[in-house]
Parts: sequence; structure tokens; C-alpha cells
Amino acid sequence: MKLALLGGGGFRVPLVFRTLLADTSPGRVTELRLVDTDPARLRTMSSILETMSAGRADAPRILLFTDLREAVRGVDFVFSALRVGGTRGRALDEQIAQQVGLLGQETTGFGGISYALRGLPTALDIARTIAEVNPEAWLINFTNPAGIVTEASRAILGDRVIGICDSPIGLARRALGALESAGLAPAGTTAATGLGDSPVRLDYIGLNHLGWLQGLEVDGTDLMPALLARPDLLERTEEGRLFGADWVRTLGCLPNEYLHYYYFARETVAADADADLTRGRFLLGQQDAFFTEAAGSPERAAELWEATRRRREETYMATNREAAGGMERDEADLESGGYDKVALAIMHAIAHDRPAQLILNVANGSQVDFLPPDAVIEVPCTVDANGATAHQVSPVPVHGRGLVHTVKTVERTVIAAVQERSRDLAVEALALHPLIDGVGVARKALALAEDAFPELAYLR
Repeated sequence: MKLALLGGGGFRVPLVFRTLLADTSPGRVTELRLVDTDPARLRTMSSILETMSAGRADAPRILLFTDLREAVRGVDFVFSALRVGGTRGRALDEQIAQQVGLLGQETTGFGGISYALRGLPTALDIARTIAEVNPEAWLINFTNPAGIVTEASRAILGDRVIGICDSPIGLARRALGALESAGLAPAGTTAATGLGDSPVRLDYIGLNHLGWLQGLEVDGTDLMPALLARPDLLERTEEGRLFGADWVRTLGCLPNEYLHYYYFARETVAADADADLTRGRFLLGQQDAFFTEAAGSPERAAELWEATRRRREETYMATNREAAGGMERDEADLESGGYDKVALAIMHAIAHDRPAQLILNVANGSQVDFLPPDAVIEVPCTVDANGATAHQVSPVPVHGRGLVHTVKTVERTVIAAVQERSRDLAVEALALHPLIDGVGVARKALALAEDAFPELAYLR
């Protein structure tokens, strides 16, 4: 298979390559095209990948591109992991949010909407280019906000766009791991999750970064009641510690970690305000230092990358964990990735008809009765040579229906704002979001974003 990776100079590229190297199955990826607008970062990533593949005759061939049309021509899959505006844009979003008293998270609330307004024009250009140059290719979207970008791209490429995220499958595996550790799930259950012949059936539904795990069926038995009955087991999971066992048991299901921004919004905003650095500013300084040092010492680039990656994972959602009373991440969660394995499973499933069971961002159809059929939701799917087919799962929990409907309305309004180049629609999307408390602050935040980001000059 041939794979084009958009955002090929991005920090997490070695995670994808590590997964490709570990894949020795027939039909594996033999050519990896790294695509980026920054040649210097491409060279740094290339040196790291060359170190990782030293002595491996079967390693994928690495090609570097700055031209999108040439990069996607003739490939089987396009993996999009872009950040328009870079990490500096994320840091500016956080700064603006703090200035007006809002949450600054990159995919939720103001940050997510600002990010989408910057990135969607590029995402749509990518989809149109693929449709023109290589309409038989599949687009695997990891670019955030993944639900919005996937939905907008589907309007051009249809079912050949699949959105991925590592949060929901990570949540399920942590829950199964807790059950397995107590002897309540068969040994090996966690490792088998995601395989086509796995005995596990996941009952998960929602939107990207806004969903709930309502059931964990293993060999026909739902183990969620057993998990909810054991606060000690719940708090062996990162989500159980983040939300607290009492709140999880009140909900009657396990929420995606990003729901912490909704359920504990006040505490998280306060923790962000007290932090020495916002997440974006921390990553900006960390990555600038890494790329500078790696460019000067290319022979140490792989070593420097691993040390930087480890620190990045240790500080993931640090203010949320601080708001939850302080908690350390489990060692297993410091390994990074997850999305890379999901992407590889999708590619093998489609290209070689090796079915996989994954939680993906796909069209709603009739699954969520209060959303349009073309709205993108996050739900378990079987992927095979025909693409992704959503499983029938439980309805959105009653306590989450209003939130899902409102956030999806916001997402679709953001897409309309980009398509119509409308500042009024952008303000509407911001003002309607549950984490933005009023039209006045929405207007003020958007005005600050327009001043900060030349990418928003299209709004009128």
C-alpha cells in the first residue's frame, strides 16, 4: 500500500511510522509520503524515521513532498493530521480565551471553533484535490476538530472519508483492563479489542470528544454493571479518577475524557488560569526547542524526540487532572498513539478485507433520531473492503441528548460559516456553544481571533 501523510512534519509522525514498522503482514505499507509546507520540519522527521528504520530492509520507502497534488496522486490512502496555524495558533486561542474568561481547550468551545474556522478551508481544499487527482483514494481524517472536518470533507468525498480518534477506543480498553485485572473479564480481552473476530462489543455513542461508553459486552455478557458496581475498579481507569466514581455511577456510563470540560467547566477554567503555562504555550516552547536542537544534531533527533514525546504525554490534560484533585497518568497511557493503530487497522480492513471493529466518525444515517442523516457521529463500526458500517447501539443517554443536539448544531453552523464566508454565522456558532456564555463574549472573542489570525480574513 501507498500512504500519504498530510502534516508530515508534525511531531507525532514517528508514532505512525513506528506502527508501520511493526506491521510485517502481507500487503503492508511499502511507501510513506510525508507532506508538509515546512521543508525543514520534513527533513527533521525524515532523519528520525531513517534512524528508526536502520537495518530494516522491509521498512517503508520514505518520500518527501511539499506539493499536495503530486503527493496524493496514485496513493491508496491519505492520512490527514494537520494543524493550520501550528501550535502557535493553539497558544493564541488559549490566550484569547483566557482574556475573555472562556475555556481555552483546542477542540472544545471557543478553541475548537476558532481552530475549525482556520482549518476547514484547507481541509476542503484537500478533499477537492483528492476528488480531482485520485478519487479512488480513501481519506482517513485525524485533523481536529475531527467531527467537523470529517463532516465537511464527506460532502465532497462521501463514504470514502472516515474520521478517527484515539480517545474512545482508549476509554474502552482502560475499562476492560480494569475488569480483566479483577478477573471479571477473560484474560486477553483487552488486547483483542478492535479485532474483527473479537468477542468484545462496545456500546458507545456520541460526537467526537463528546460520547459515552454505555456497555461492554464480552462473549454476550454486558460487564458494565459489574464495573459500575465497583468504585475501586472504576478508579483504576483514568476516566474514573478524572470524573470520580460517584459521578460516573450517577451517569450510569463512562464518559469520554473530554466531557470533563463540560461537567467540570468552572474548575477547569480556574485550573487553566492558575497554571504557569497553558497547554499550547507549553507545547509551543517544547516543540520549538526540539526542532531547533534536532536540526543542529540530526544524529540525536530520534533520541531527542522520544524524550520530548514522553514529557508531552506526562503533561496531557494536566489542568483537568489538577482540577480533579491531582492525579498521575498510568504508565500504559504514556506510550502515546492509538490513532496510528486505528488508521493501520482501517487500511488493512479496506485494502485486504481484514475486518476490524473500531469506534469511528461516520455518517449518522438513522442511528441518532434527532440528528440529520448526514451528520457525523462517533460510533462503533465494522470496517471491511466495503468501508465502515456502523453498529446499532443504545440511544444517546437521556442526560446527553440536549448536549449532543446543541454541539452538533454548533458544528454544522461552523461549517456553514466557512462555506458562506460569514462572520455572522461564526458569531452564531460561538454564541450557541454551551461553554460560551453569551453573544457579547462570542463577538469579542471572534474579533480578537480575527486580529490574531490572518487565516480568518475570508470572513465578512
